[in-house]
Amino acid sequence: MNHIIEAQNITKSFIKKVALNEVSINIPENSIFGLLGPNGAGKTTFIRILNQIYFPDKGEILFKKRQLKSDDVLKFGYLPEERGLYKKMRVGEQIIYFGRLRGLTKKEAYENAILWLEDLNIRDWWTKKIEELSKGMQQLIQFIVAILHKPEFIILDEPFSGLDPINSNIIKQKILQLKEKGSTIVLSTHDMNSVEELCEYVALINNSNVVLQGKVEDIKQKFKENIYRLVCKGNFENLNKLSEEKVGIINVFKKYDSIIDVQLKLKNNFTGNDLLKDILNNFEILHFSEQLPHMNEIFINIVKRNRVDI
Repeated sequence: MNHIIEAQNITKSFIKKVALNEVSINIPENSIFGLLGPNGAGKTTFIRILNQIYFPDKGEILFKKRQLKSDDVLKFGYLPEERGLYKKMRVGEQIIYFGRLRGLTKKEAYENAILWLEDLNIRDWWTKKIEELSKGMQQLIQFIVAILHKPEFIILDEPFSGLDPINSNIIKQKILQLKEKGSTIVLSTHDMNSVEELCEYVALINNSNVVLQGKVEDIKQKFKENIYRLVCKGNFENLNKLSEEKVGIINVFKKYDSIIDVQLKLKNNFTGNDLLKDILNNFEILHFSEQLPHMNEIFINIVKRNRVDI
């Protein structure tokens, strides 16, 4: 696997506070990578080091297998959590201005701006001042500014902030399209639903340390608890008898008109196949599936424990 970014033993302190402690994070090329952590964990410091706003006290960042250089930032796209737009400037001139800062000619910046505004169906915003736009509308402009120069590495810090569900879905689709075209996207967010939908890999920083890192599906498998969802036809009492030996019933969603819909947890060393064999003798199965934990559950549990072996 090729990594576009390899952060090796990054340490950064401010006066008496350690913001990052020996942090090592590898970001696979052409992936959507979730950078997670509670407020104050060190995520923003790490992002600013990637953007060369800060420099680490110790450790190094490799970009495409070589040390990160100052002009590499021109290949990056960055949407900060804080608004970085000039309120008195009009939308069109604002986008062109930032495009020029990223190395585009005026013509290239203009043409790319028109394409994105039309793609998002907001072409008529061209002459509006930023201060005339809502928070969500400003976020759309800030998103365009971040990706206008077609960067290969994009950092989006809380990109869905202020967006309504419709515009959030639009931005999610654009993120997926950017990946399809070859970009690598780092998504820093507290929106775990978006992490589930978009991210292939994640790293969780807590108290200045990386406490979890890996592929989302592998992490879910690691933290699964042998919980299953069963929908079947049959006698609920028979299921109760079964549960005494092999499973515990966690939730009952429905148990009338001969339809049973429950959430079960296997006991001891029993497997899903063991459970299926017994159920087939007594019930007509309509649905049976393993319930993997959501990233939100994993996130909360790990932050509480503040350590994990994986």
